[in-house]
Amino acid sequence: MAVKYLPSQSKTKQDVPLPYTASPLRLLWADIRLFFKSLWCLPGVILPLKPGCSGALDEFYPSWTNICNIAIHLFLFVYQIVFLVSLPVIFVFAFPALWIGIYVALTLGVSWVVCRICLNGNIMTLESQVPVDWRPEHDREHWIFVNGIMVGQHWLQNSIDRLAYTFGRRVTGVHNPTFGIVFDIIECLIQRNFSYATRDVRNAYAVIKEALLNPQYKKVILILHSQGGIEGGLVVDWLLDELPRELLQDLEVYTFGNAANHFNNPHRTLSDARQNACEGEELPGHSASKSAKTIRRIEHYVNSVDFVGVWGVLNFANIPNRYMGRVFTRHGSGHQFIQHYLDSMFVLGKDLKTLDTNDFMETEIEVEVPVAERHIEDAAAPESPLDHDDTHVLYDEMKSNVSSLANSFLSRKTKVKDLSRLWLYRNGASPTD
Repeated sequence: MAVKYLPSQSKTKQDVPLPYTASPLRLLWADIRLFFKSLWCLPGVILPLKPGCSGALDEFYPSWTNICNIAIHLFLFVYQIVFLVSLPVIFVFAFPALWIGIYVALTLGVSWVVCRICLNGNIMTLESQVPVDWRPEHDREHWIFVNGIMVGQHWLQNSIDRLAYTFGRRVTGVHNPTFGIVFDIIECLIQRNFSYATRDVRNAYAVIKEALLNPQYKKVILILHSQGGIEGGLVVDWLLDELPRELLQDLEVYTFGNAANHFNNPHRTLSDARQNACEGEELPGHSASKSAKTIRRIEHYVNSVDFVGVWGVLNFANIPNRYMGRVFTRHGSGHQFIQHYLDSMFVLGKDLKTLDTNDFMETEIEVEVPVAERHIEDAAAPESPLDHDDTHVLYDEMKSNVSSLANSFLSRKTKVKDLSRLWLYRNGASPTD
């Protein structure tokens, strides 16, 4: 089955406002409705349960630490659901305000203590601990990862170690601490609709900004998962406000199961915007100059039956001017970063090196036409009978409409690996800029 591919959007005057420009309360109500509308794929958060190629690094691998983490999350889920259900009851029966305050404080306090002691610890940033094959060019790069919901310190360490194995670099993990799945989802609603920056958002901003301002680094690679996509989107908004465009050209962003409701990437200049509005995107195989967008490279990877992805990137990517960056949609379920994303898209061999091929990267591309362009003629074209070599595709923004892009991909039999910039970093390699 083909992987659905949505090219990076182009901004035009007719585009709808970005989500944070609307009323936060209206956005919150719409988000709650969307949450319940997406519940059909809730099992896709944990399925399939079978561990993949990462072994003990996988979230559901039957190790003692993983079993303890899962048990704690199950306790927190039941505990927090009971607490939320009890709130209307105590107000209906008009309990004294002092009692209500004590009850709420004790309940939240117990939840915080359990998460702090059993899951999160007190360290806000971690470093990968596995050996990598160092190359001189790696000293000019800084790799940063921000985790998603339900991730304590143990799973964050596993995530950055898995990234280190995959890409052959040292990785810094910025911890987005968990407070249990129920409270994590509430935090997502607040962050998405009120643009509220929690402590971990501010910490991530400081780490990323420091790396961009450090003259040692010519590339800052930001990898985001789940709720980390919301936090990364807020950080990008701040960076766009504060840093010169030349510095932001050093930033690359890659997301998995992104829960954000927008992702900004404006043009560097007005002339770039006007040219892009006229030309669209460039076809594969064409040479391209430096990107007209402020952040040169943004890619989103998502499973089609991932509840968080359906609630996030898959719902908003088709709305004009909401989601900048390429979107790769894999047909399948699962939300766990290692077990369901990396084990499917960046498969490890027995030597803990990324294999040079896997089913996802070898899948042919099916171009998805955005809602704004569906009035245009059908993008499908007869498949060319000729055999074509794999086409090397420059990442920089393309210059044709989506229909032309679809016809080009069909004739060239383009695969995911031909378009994925992140794939070119595997095993310590570096793409040609």
